[in-house]
Amino acid sequence: MALFQSDKSEAGQAQEMSFLQHLEALRWHLVRSAAVIMIFAIAAFCLNDFVFDTVIFGPLQQDFISYKALCSLGHKMGAGDVMCITVKTPHLQTLGASEQFFNHMWISFLVGLILGFPVVLWELWKFIRPALKDKELGPVKVFIVIASILFLIGICFGYFLLFPMSYNFLIGYQVSSSGIVQTNNTFDDYISLISTMTLVSGIIFEMPVLVYFLTKLTLITPEFMRKYRKHAVIVILIAAAIITPSPDVTSQMVVAVPMYLLYEISIFVSRYVIKNQKSI
Repeated sequence: MALFQSDKSEAGQAQEMSFLQHLEALRWHLVRSAAVIMIFAIAAFCLNDFVFDTVIFGPLQQDFISYKALCSLGHKMGAGDVMCITVKTPHLQTLGASEQFFNHMWISFLVGLILGFPVVLWELWKFIRPALKDKELGPVKVFIVIASILFLIGICFGYFLLFPMSYNFLIGYQVSSSGIVQTNNTFDDYISLISTMTLVSGIIFEMPVLVYFLTKLTLITPEFMRKYRKHAVIVILIAAAIITPSPDVTSQMVVAVPMYLLYEISIFVSRYVIKNQKSI
């Protein structure tokens, strides 16, 4: 009997945690998340030859896997060499003494953030778990897994497709045929472009997760998304044209099709949330 009373007392104390106690619990979750990110970042900093020569500078090599795959896809689609990309001899300049060091630290941090992202979500899950009902534990756990997978898929999409196509078009673009203007790309600009595109792509792929929360907050419904599907397609095509400045339609479709599939998946997620809410 005393054991049951003790259990009830501990449960009551857990439920009646003060605001400062919640902050203390959150602080330790954040500390553990930051520690994991830091460990991955330090490892990336030490493995600089692999991180930069193999990963960061990979799209500057003609034998990059994406160029081979795109060229092969173009031939199979009967488009000839339209999707074949010829990489110019890479020369990245630094204009400041500290440029390489600070970009080395920035890339190391991003690697730590990307690799540690699932752990950060897991720590978030452990923080909110006591506030959830038993029937909510399963869906939220699945949400953590899906959010992590979508983010990593988005990062890969940005790195293997989005950045290589955009960079090679921009680096070869000429405002006139006179050749007066020459593009001498800097290391800082290259790092900024590849990190921005990969991170933005990872965030874009979190669209179903965003729709999940917006539907939970009754700010969006599947009917609304179906009604404006045509408008969404137009926005997606415009976004694909901006993201991939290459004028050929095939390259734009490589970006537009995954974005449209994300939109359809988001409609399914919104419908799933509404269905569950009605059954409660």
